[in-house]
Amino acid sequence: MEFMNRTNHIKKLDKERYVNLKTGEVGEFKQGEVRSDSFNSLRQTFKKLRYLINNNYTGAGNELHITLTYAENMQDTKRLYSDFKKFIKKFRYKYEKEYGSIDYMTVVEPQERGAWHHHLLLRFNDKAGSKIFIPNDEVCEIWGHGFTNIHSLSGVDNIGAYLSAYLADVELTSENIHGAVVGQKEIKVVEVDGQEKKFIKGGRLHLYPSGMNLYRKSKGIQMPERQEMKYEDIKKVVGSAEPNYTKQIVVEQDDFTNTITYEQYNMKRGGQ
Repeated sequence: MEFMNRTNHIKKLDKERYVNLKTGEVGEFKQGEVRSDSFNSLRQTFKKLRYLINNNYTGAGNELHITLTYAENMQDTKRLYSDFKKFIKKFRYKYEKEYGSIDYMTVVEPQERGAWHHHLLLRFNDKAGSKIFIPNDEVCEIWGHGFTNIHSLSGVDNIGAYLSAYLADVELTSENIHGAVVGQKEIKVVEVDGQEKKFIKGGRLHLYPSGMNLYRKSKGIQMPERQEMKYEDIKKVVGSAEPNYTKQIVVEQDDFTNTITYEQYNMKRGGQ
């Protein structure tokens, strides 16, 4: 990666401009009118989102995943967050009396028909080691706009990958399999609610409008601390733990070839 940085001739100046280090010429990035014009930027957002989720949610009993769905075909993005703001205020007021401090993240998901709904991740901070149960009809009454569904995160090692299966990817079905094969889309397998399902990677990205904030979070949700160390030192940290996610990318530039390996571990589960 250090070699690639030395040989890269383009340096970003700010969000609108870059400089060609060979010629000294300053250029402007092309800004897409819709978010689908910048899939790479959107993928980076989801990558950051997965890091954020996995640093704060580990599949413990005091964590819940709730979907908030509209009965109508609701397409107003301003109302989307206005409704959520009212919901989470009422939710915390009701349940923090019983359970104590609650932190949350909500990530929005678009449907092909234009409708939106929320994926809400909850962490009951004062109930570590306990299993939280909240009746779905109570949550539905607080939401008041349609339907709710409560999922336990217990046993899910990679919450970020689990949730991105809903958010960025589209489940592979008999209706869309032909288009996926013809377009040579990447297919991935994710365990959802105890069952393995196949998804078209990135199949939902074109539905997100440009400039939209994909998620909201409470103050207690923190990004992970980043450290740089040698691979053999990292293996000493993780010990005998097995990765719950592995990915390899082969990078070729000029006469340089390298393989970048990503490994992810859940060190907060199972006594690891």
